[in-house]
Amino acid sequence: AQLVESGGGLVQPGGSLRLSCTTSGFSLIYYDIYWFRQTPGKEREGVSCNSMRDGATFYADSVKGRFTVSRDNAKNTMYLQMNGLKSDDTAVYYCAASLVSRCTTKAMGVSFGGVDYTGKGLLVTVSS
Repeated sequence: AQLVESGGGLVQPGGSLRLSCTTSGFSLIYYDIYWFRQTPGKEREGVSCNSMRDGATFYADSVKGRFTVSRDNAKNTMYLQMNGLKSDDTAVYYCAASLVSRCTTKAMGVSFGGVDYTGKGLLVTVSS
């Protein structure tokens, strides 16, 4: 079982990108979904999550109002729509899934090391 990501790349400041992450070998409907990101020299940051239990979503303050997490359980795919991108958003983005539902509107509820599945990472570069 694995997660396969797509949609990263280079975008100008103020632009948009949509990251996708499709499961292989398990059904996304039973899992909380997560997006993390990491830049060199910094700790991995929890960006957003969506709960399979009650649909709650969480966003880090740094992306609130600009990023939107969503899922299509029929396609076993999760998305991260990123608008109003800034240079500070440049990072490797990772999707993740957790069978234990811990995502709430206030917190991710789990660290990157505590999820069940993670993608390999997508580089997003915001630069003019």
